[in-house]
Amino acid sequence: MLKRLFRANPLRDLGRTLYASAVDQSRRPELYRALGAPDTVEGRFEIYSLHVILLLDRFAAAGEPAKDVSQALFDTYVKALDHALREMGVGDLSVGKKMRKLGEAFFGRVKSSQTAFAALPDAGPLREFLARTVYASAEDAPVEALAGYVTSQRAHLAAQPLEALLQGRVDWRTP
Repeated sequence: MLKRLFRANPLRDLGRTLYASAVDQSRRPELYRALGAPDTVEGRFEIYSLHVILLLDRFAAAGEPAKDVSQALFDTYVKALDHALREMGVGDLSVGKKMRKLGEAFFGRVKSSQTAFAALPDAGPLREFLARTVYASAEDAPVEALAGYVTSQRAHLAAQPLEALLQGRVDWRTP
């Protein structure tokens, strides 16, 4: 029984690798300096969620071959949120409520991003989405610059071979 519990799970490991890649990209200082993303807990949550959404979008475009990988990435994202809440001192009794709210917020962002991506090349809905999420508390935010980054990053991910992505090799553009 213990062997089953601790044995390697390639799909779970791939989800962790992809998640780590999204987190690493979301920590790039240029996103906060040049693109004006708020360097706050909320701002960082929005930026790293945005990068996870970009990967999920890429896998959704690939269809069935990437379905399990997409789920593994999402599962890792949820586990990381749970862990972060506990690290921030949220009590065990409150974690479930907070996770439900974060899950609803994330699914809302996924749906809004899908609508925004479907409207491209009209970047209006994407700018509105970013203004409402990433820049919710910022004035005079460079929404246009971040929209350009997201559009460029999305195209860059779409051009990458699915096989490389399914092995956890993500080539992110410099912000």
